[in-house]
Amino acid sequence: MSVSAQLVKELRDKCGAGMMDCKRALDETDGDVDEAIKLLRKKGMAAADKKAARAANEGLVDSYIHGAGTLGVMVEVNCETDFVARNDEFKSFVHDVAMHIAAAAPLYVRREQIPEDVVAAELDIYTAQARETGKPEAVLAKIAEGKLNKWYAQVALLEQPFVKDPEKTIDVLRRELVAKVGENIEVRRFARFQLGEGLK
Repeated sequence: MSVSAQLVKELRDKCGAGMMDCKRALDETDGDVDEAIKLLRKKGMAAADKKAARAANEGLVDSYIHGAGTLGVMVEVNCETDFVARNDEFKSFVHDVAMHIAAAAPLYVRREQIPEDVVAAELDIYTAQARETGKPEAVLAKIAEGKLNKWYAQVALLEQPFVKDPEKTIDVLRRELVAKVGENIEVRRFARFQLGEGLK
């Protein structure tokens, strides 16, 4: 079927992809806008994964202070060029990440940063809990692994559901932005301060 310019414009308005990408996606999906959006998202995610190895040496440090100043966050997010660092969508993403950290209190950026002894201790706890269910030995490891993955989603920032849109993790948001701006983006580090924390 022939895809109209109006349909291409409609798709572009909805997803922000390039004109030719929109036209190709509509051609592949026989003019189905919803399916074309899904196709563009899949391709965008694949492109984002390819960019992950590129150096991200520019970026922003942003802060978020909650309420009456009892909770604060600083976060550093890197990109490849200062052009993207000045982009409003990038700035908005960085600020959203800072706000999310304030609300969700992650302990690490990614699961690979968690010390092995901490992971091993958690796995021991979940394995012991799995044994108490009385299920066969063969499934205990899977139960413990499932609980460990849920724990990662609590403590690792990139795996946490975004507080403004729990359907997406922080990493999905990051990858969507990578697909949109065409550069690697990495959440490098953060610090979260809560008034009175650690005082006895």
